[in-house]
Amino acid sequence: MKRTTIFIDDGDERDLKALAERKGEPMASLVREAIADYLVRQGSEVRELSFLAAGRSGRSDVAERHEELLWRDLAPHAAAKPVVKRAPRPRRRGSRSGS
Repeated sequence: MKRTTIFIDDGDERDLKALAERKGEPMASLVREAIADYLVRQGSEVRELSFLAAGRSGRSDVAERHEELLWRDLAPHAAAKPVVKRAPRPRRRGSRSGS
């Protein structure tokens, strides 16, 4: 299983929590069940990503900016600032506490 984040309305979250409590199940279990039911109703099937490498964008920075380019027009991500990745801090040697 993979952990993910979803955005739901406050009222829907309240109702989901109440239902989970009533059924004695975790909210995550109810969400997984609802998604599985939805996918069955939609007749979803695993689709190949046939669009991969289908053309050229004319951009030379796609690899570096892929997340920004993918999410820029989707709310609530459109309002979010791009994540700046920082280099990891160097580890200090021999500075353990209690020595």
